[in-house]
Amino acid sequence: MSPLFAHLVGHGQARTLLLAALEQGRLAPAYLFAGPNGVGRRLAAMGFLEGVLAGIHGDEALRRRLQQGNHPDLLWVEPTYLEKGQLVPRSQAEAAGVSRRSAPQLRLDQIREVSRFLGRRPLEAERCVVVLDGAEAMAEAAANALLKTLEEPGDGLLILIASAPEQLLSTIRSRCQLIPFGRLRPEEIERVLPPLSGQELQDPIELVQLAAGSPGALQEHRRHWQAVPEGVAERLLQLVDEGGDPLQALELARDLSEALDGEQQQWLVQWWQQALWNRHREAAIMRRLNRLSRQLQAYVQPRLAWEVALLELAGGRERAS
Repeated sequence: MSPLFAHLVGHGQARTLLLAALEQGRLAPAYLFAGPNGVGRRLAAMGFLEGVLAGIHGDEALRRRLQQGNHPDLLWVEPTYLEKGQLVPRSQAEAAGVSRRSAPQLRLDQIREVSRFLGRRPLEAERCVVVLDGAEAMAEAAANALLKTLEEPGDGLLILIASAPEQLLSTIRSRCQLIPFGRLRPEEIERVLPPLSGQELQDPIELVQLAAGSPGALQEHRRHWQAVPEGVAERLLQLVDEGGDPLQALELARDLSEALDGEQQQWLVQWWQQALWNRHREAAIMRRLNRLSRQLQAYVQPRLAWEVALLELAGGRERAS
C-alpha cells in the first residue's frame, strides 16, 4: 500500500482518484481540492505532491522537505493581508500583530508570481508545482490572471484548495479536475483529533456543532474558546436569559472590545449565536446577532457595536429584532 495518504482519515473517493492518477501517470494540469476547511485537504495535497515528485512509493526525506516548505520546485501560496505596504500571509498574521478585521485575499501580484514560477525550468524535480491555498479568496483581477495561466498550463502542476468552490469563476473550475472532500464522521474525528487534555473533559456542545464534522475547525474553535476571558461566556448568556441593567451591558461591551481582537470577537458572536439558538430558538435574536457580526466586519467602532447590541438584548428579547 502506498504511504502517501497513510495519515489521511476518510475521503476514500479523493484518495482513489489521486492514487489512480499517480499509478497511471496521467496527471491533469490543475486540480481543485474542494471541501470544508479542516478536513484534510492540505494533508492530501502534501501526499499527492510527494507522489508527483517522488513516485507512488513516496520518499520520507522529500516529505519532510515539503512539510518544511524547503523544496525549490514547490510554491505554496495563501491569502494575504496588506499591512503597511507589505503582504502578510494569513498563517503569519496573528504573530505579526496584523489587524484582521478585513478578509485576506489572493492578490494579482501573487498570481503573477504563480505564472512565472510555473513557466520556469524546475531545479530538482521533473516539473514545478504550485498550491493555491484558499483559492476562493482571489480578487477579480487575480482570478482573471489565473484563468490565463490555466489556458496555457505548460508542464507545471497547479493545485487549488477551496472551501467555497462556487465562488471561483466557472471557467476556472472547468479547467481543474475536481477532487471532492466531505465532512468526517464522529468516529473519524476522534481518530484525527484527541479529546481535550484529560479524558474526563468534553468539548462544549456549541464547539462541536460549529465544527460540523471538521477536525481542523474543531481545533480552531477550541483555540478561540480558550482565548475568551473567564466569565465572559456566562455573562453573555445571562444577559439574554435574565436581562441586565444598562451599566452591566456597557461594562461587558468594554471588557469584550478590550480583551479580544477583531477575529476573536467575530468568533464569539458565532458561539453566542449557536448557544442562544440551542436555548431559545428565536429568530429575532439570530437577526440581531447577524447584524452585530456585519457591523464588526465593517468599519463600525467595535465597542459601540457591542454596546448597542447588548443594551438591546439586555432590555428584552422582543426588542432584539
